[in-house]
Amino acid sequence: MNTPFQGVAPLTSLGLIRAQGADAAKFLHGQLTNDFSLLGLSEARLAGFCNAKGRLQASFIGFKRSHTDILLLCSADLLATTLKRLSMFVLRAQAKLVDASADFVVYGLAGAAVAEATQSLGEHQAKVWGKADVDGVSIVHLHPADGVPRALWVAPVGTPAPAGVALTPEQWAWGEVRSGIATVTQSVFEAFVPQMLNYESVGGVNFKKGCYPGQEVVARSQFRGTLKRRAYLAHADVALKAGEELFAPDDVSQPCGLVVQAAAAPEGGFDAIVSMQISAFEAGGVRALAADGPLLQLAPAPYPLLADI
Repeated sequence: MNTPFQGVAPLTSLGLIRAQGADAAKFLHGQLTNDFSLLGLSEARLAGFCNAKGRLQASFIGFKRSHTDILLLCSADLLATTLKRLSMFVLRAQAKLVDASADFVVYGLAGAAVAEATQSLGEHQAKVWGKADVDGVSIVHLHPADGVPRALWVAPVGTPAPAGVALTPEQWAWGEVRSGIATVTQSVFEAFVPQMLNYESVGGVNFKKGCYPGQEVVARSQFRGTLKRRAYLAHADVALKAGEELFAPDDVSQPCGLVVQAAAAPEGGFDAIVSMQISAFEAGGVRALAADGPLLQLAPAPYPLLADI
């Protein structure tokens, strides 16, 4: 990373679902791809919400403010639909789900801003998906972007903003892409099973927990060797958008993948997370938008895959 990626960015693209009640953790445990029953107060979870076919309808970063109070951060454009569907399954559970986006403020922290916000916590709190509370503020450590530390800062409305130089939401979005951790948005609704976004390799799927919608498909993809697509990093000289198709040179009749998430690169062009056929990545020559579209520069995800560990 040659361009400085340091500071504090307001994240209005994220919404919050709040789950409260004695059964909140148990309820979410039965709906999402990760373990919420054993979620501690000093950690967060990446998790997916799937349909019956194992396709992701939303993704969350979730954490507990208390044992009966859980916040789920998701793409704002999917919040209303997701909240409605989740609420359908509450039934007799002692859990109440609401849109809490107006009750909290969310900032992204990068570089020195992370250290400043967590200076009193000690190094043990800095692990990925580690979470700490400081004066009512919840800080969740994320995967780095090109080695630069990142974190989410979540606090009740009215809390003074975190200290640090201003970072634009567009700059933060670029850091999100460079981290390789994709957020499901409306543009890619029901397009992927979790492994197509490498979620099993970045702490987003627990294969030892009980059932949830789509669990059989997700498990089959993992243990029967049927997964043929992965998430990678890409760069193009032209603008890219989530949901746009990718094409391999050996088969121009149908797409080999999709753009999952994209952002303008500080030094020109666009960087993206793409999900595509493993064989197409290995062969190279993949183009965006059309068979004769702009050539992509592809790179592996910036973390080890579970299958390779």
